[in-house]
Amino acid sequence: METVKETDTIVLLDPEKGKKYFLNLSLTKGKFNTEKGEIDLSQLVGMPYGSVVKTHKGHPYVLLPCSLYEYIMFKLNRLTQIVYPKDAAYILLRLDVKPGDLVVESGIGSGALTAVFAQAVGDTGKVISYEKREEFIKNALSNLRRVGLDSRVEVKHRDISEGFDEEEEADALFLDVREPWLYLESAYSALKPGRFMGILVPTANQVIETLKGLEKLPFIDLEVSEILLRKYKTVPERFRPEDRMPAHTAYLIFARKVPEGVLS
Repeated sequence: METVKETDTIVLLDPEKGKKYFLNLSLTKGKFNTEKGEIDLSQLVGMPYGSVVKTHKGHPYVLLPCSLYEYIMFKLNRLTQIVYPKDAAYILLRLDVKPGDLVVESGIGSGALTAVFAQAVGDTGKVISYEKREEFIKNALSNLRRVGLDSRVEVKHRDISEGFDEEEEADALFLDVREPWLYLESAYSALKPGRFMGILVPTANQVIETLKGLEKLPFIDLEVSEILLRKYKTVPERFRPEDRMPAHTAYLIFARKVPEGVLS
């Protein structure tokens, strides 16, 4: 049975309204005020998840673990635009990231995709993230610590225009930078043969420039895609799409490395 630890990020769910409160117990102490009264947070540590806790007014809340999806969408401290879960899930599968893998990425942003990679590689894997802006590094590492994934991530404070360090056996590589076509040769050198590179860019002209660069290198299985997600109202009597749908977030580009000379 999983119980609450004093470093956990938790969810308090109002079963009547469906409203959620997200709290990191290492940062929030004492009594927490909800719409329906106070909850003494000290009593939560050691309680089984799924338990019902009551405010001082007797109103119930369900105690739940905070999923990585919920953390990214509702609790992550953002200094940058993030890679949204709808894109991150496809990226994860498309790059075939699994426990024990070495994943190299640039840049770290606010750490949303880094967290997804870190969860996937497990305790035996590693994520190496390159980032040139110190404020992004500090914020991303703080976000990763709150979900207990920082130990799986190594951050290198440098611009990848200088090239990657000693990485030559990456199982997956991801670029989230403004001009990815400038770094394709370095990315190629860092990847294992047969493994995948992913790239995220927001505009069509960036896709075109990247494709031009990929034509010059031994990459195969090129793909450009866009992930669209439409949510629906969950009321049986008026089941239909939500009134608003997030439109374009980013273009995703994928390519697979083969050894030099294979395509000649």
